Amino acid sequence: MPVNPDSKIEVTAFDWVPDFARGYVRDLRPRWACEEIGLDYSEHLISAVNRPADHFLFQPWGQVPVLNDNGVRLFESGAILLHLAEKDERLMPRDAQARANTLAWLFAAYNSVEPMLFELGNVDIFASDEEWAKLRRPSLIEFIQGRLGRLNDAMGDKPYLTGAFSVADIAMATVLREGVEAGLIAEQPRLQAYLDRCLARPAFQRAMDAQLAAFSDEAGPPAA
Repeated sequence: MPVNPDSKIEVTAFDWVPDFARGYVRDLRPRWACEEIGLDYSEHLISAVNRPADHFLFQPWGQVPVLNDNGVRLFESGAILLHLAEKDERLMPRDAQARANTLAWLFAAYNSVEPMLFELGNVDIFASDEEWAKLRRPSLIEFIQGRLGRLNDAMGDKPYLTGAFSVADIAMATVLREGVEAGLIAEQPRLQAYLDRCLARPAFQRAMDAQLAAFSDEAGPPAA
């Protein structure tokens, strides 16, 4: 299905986040999807510090991204990716089994891999000095290693999750990036090669550049 040239896509994103979060905010995901299929989009930038009241009408927890597709609004990056993928077979194949595989891996990224990596980020960044975090980390690392090992095996010799690049790879690659700093991806050679392959795509770099360009150093909280 070709992209509608008259489509008016708007992605809501933050105008500032702390340095450690830059390049990791989840509006990167719909940006990447749009870049892969050449779908023009605009930004609606809001404050992460003083989130506008009307934003909560579209995202109950005040998070980003929110997508506005010609008046149709969605929140949650997974739902947004699925919505965008339906526009073009380069992201969502039309063959029944290939589509089923893509859907399964899209959900696997967010349900079977991301939660534990998200918890690791909480342990390492937000609670690193807490005693519970120090006690939790070893078993958490072991669990993540097991999950990533299974994913590494499932990759086999395929360049992407289902063979050809799809929306599932946008989901999985953005999730796996969260484990790079802890050294967890480097332990799995197929996953490291897979992640490198995904992040080398020009569409990813354009999406990253767009997110980083949106941030302003003047929009954050006042200095202490």
